[in-house]
Amino acid sequence: MYMWISIVDNLFVKWGCYVNIMVLTVGKLKEKYLKQAIDEYVKRLSTYAKIEIMEVADEKAPDHLSRQEMEQIKAKEGERLLARIPHDAYVIALAIEGTMKSSEQFAESLDKLATYGKSKVVFIIGGSLGLHRQVIQRADELLSFSKMTFPHQLMRLILLEQIYRAFRINRGEPYHR
Repeated sequence: MYMWISIVDNLFVKWGCYVNIMVLTVGKLKEKYLKQAIDEYVKRLSTYAKIEIMEVADEKAPDHLSRQEMEQIKAKEGERLLARIPHDAYVIALAIEGTMKSSEQFAESLDKLATYGKSKVVFIIGGSLGLHRQVIQRADELLSFSKMTFPHQLMRLILLEQIYRAFRINRGEPYHR
């Protein structure tokens, strides 16, 4: 049995066998410099996996919102996100309360998902108010990149860079530290 897992592990590490990654995010990306950087990482990742970035509409939010209004906005955005998640996908929601991992730990997690049959992975990035509790409940895992708050548009780039780094680590290919 262990020999078979070892062979399967090697196939995934060497050839990246059919991993489908979706980055599901709230809002459109407007900044040209971020679009260019994201396009570069999507291109780099295409040799390792099928990458899809899917945007759902964000809700307009005035500067001063009550707690109830914030929840209503997150609920509407959450419904849109949940409607786009394939039923058989492993869902990782980016949330400040999630688990922080090193790049090596993240790479190991992605490798294990692929090895054990989770070939569809959806990463969810919420809007400026965060994710609704229903999205958090649907997630199989919560991942945090920092205790700091980042703009959700910038998180796309950071996430894609870390996914790329993970594939490089898992294949034993060089990448700057």
